[in-house]
Amino acid sequence: MENNISTKAEIDESVVIGQDVTIESFAKIDKGVKIGDGTWIGANVTIYEGAKIGKNCKIFPGAVIAAEPQDLKYKGEKTFVEIGDHTTIREYVTINKGTASRGYTKVGNHCLLMAYTHVAHDCVVGDHVILSNSVQVAGEVEINDWAIIGGNSAVHQFCKIGEHAMVSGMSGVLSDVPPYTKVAGMPVIYQGINYVGMKRRAFSREQIDTIHQFYRIIFQENYNTSQAVAHIELNYSPSEERDLILNFIKSATRGIIKSPIKQKKATEAVSD
Repeated sequence: MENNISTKAEIDESVVIGQDVTIESFAKIDKGVKIGDGTWIGANVTIYEGAKIGKNCKIFPGAVIAAEPQDLKYKGEKTFVEIGDHTTIREYVTINKGTASRGYTKVGNHCLLMAYTHVAHDCVVGDHVILSNSVQVAGEVEINDWAIIGGNSAVHQFCKIGEHAMVSGMSGVLSDVPPYTKVAGMPVIYQGINYVGMKRRAFSREQIDTIHQFYRIIFQENYNTSQAVAHIELNYSPSEERDLILNFIKSATRGIIKSPIKQKKATEAVSD
């Protein structure tokens, strides 16, 4: 199919445009950008050099992709932004390119970034991720597949959010959020497992119950995190869910979230 490109759009001659692409009035697309088949780019979108946009994406008016990082360490090095296929980027979303740290910022396939979301330099966002309105994601954050972050939440730099996790709106993520959990607060604390999300994604009752048992051990029984991990490794056979949780916790660079019980104990210890 033919492309539908407005004569009022500003497009560098080096831009690579796939088939069946629509580009609306006053969009500005810089040199070297690549745009996949079937993608729609709304009016007043700005896409800077270093961006690669996948197939069948929708980018709404006012979005800015691949602008320079808001990082004083950035010295103009050549870095990139990659957007996967079937991803929707709503009004006034900003996605900054990488720095020398990682070299790129990446958003996966089938994602939804709602209006006014910011994804900073060197972030990696997985597939099927939803970032609700005005979510602010700092630099070098990793958000894994199927995670959902509620509106007006903020994620601290270097944090990781695990697969199938749910972060409630108006939350502050200051430490790593393990897979399958539901968290809320400022800073976020454990509120249970993401039962609704897993049920929607066809997890079996047995899988959900087993995940729940793992997190009872981690957050509710009288173990520290290392002891809880050792207990689960000793007493539960390897499985996709078990290994995903344990590997995430072992690799957490900022520590994992606390439960309400352990958060209370920590607060009381400081006050004493």
